[in-house]
Amino acid sequence: MIINALAIKLFKEAMKAEKYLTRKGQYAPVLKQGGYWANRLVVMKALANELKLSRYGLVVSKRVGKAVVRNRVKRQLREVLRQTPLKSGWDIVFIARPAAATAKYADIDKMVRGLLSQAQLLAKDNEEACLRLS
Repeated sequence: MIINALAIKLFKEAMKAEKYLTRKGQYAPVLKQGGYWANRLVVMKALANELKLSRYGLVVSKRVGKAVVRNRVKRQLREVLRQTPLKSGWDIVFIARPAAATAKYADIDKMVRGLLSQAQLLAKDNEEACLRLS
């Protein structure tokens, strides 16, 4: 019984990790060759991958603020991306700008969705709704 629970937990964590870019080798091609979209809070770089899912990574440098501030910005970005359905087959890197440290969640949400819409990476239903809000 304990082994099954452990196996299920490990499986869920492995499935969750598939959504993220986790290694330098996964970030490098996106940062080097990916398309570029930006606004005052976030820079987004995206590159097509050959997978059936989209993965994303977050870059929040020390220029944004101290650890507490950087972690808050990362949590806000992760929450926006959790609630936003993306087209499959893309690696996306979000680079937070220093202005993101003082931005409200609603502003970050609007800016990230705007960048995804510009890059045409939103799932179709969500893209139309996003365009109406802009």
